[in-house]
Amino acid sequence: MNYVDGFVLAVPADRKEEYRRHAAEAAPLFKEFGVLRHVECWGDDVPEGKVTDFRMAVKAEEGEVVVFSWFEYPSKEVRDAANARMMEDPRMKAMGESMPFDGRRMIYGGFVPVLDV
Repeated sequence: MNYVDGFVLAVPADRKEEYRRHAAEAAPLFKEFGVLRHVECWGDDVPEGKVTDFRMAVKAEEGEVVVFSWFEYPSKEVRDAANARMMEDPRMKAMGESMPFDGRRMIYGGFVPVLDV
């Protein structure tokens, strides 16, 4: 089974197209680094919870939408090598300086799939 990196972040609603464009421009770089599949999902039905929820997790502010995305890699080793390359690549650094969201509130992690049907 592949390895998955997941991300949850908050994006100002009025910057949706800018976010989509930013992700589309980054996609070829991610593929170059080893990403097999890159999916970006704009929040549509993200309910508020009583104890916790996606909005609380990223400290979404008024007027922000929760975005859920993931990368699939062939293995954790490919993912680890890709992350190292991303941290060093000047193109990624430049893109990081123009992100249309507050990257400090993004949550992310690597996951080993246990079911894929």
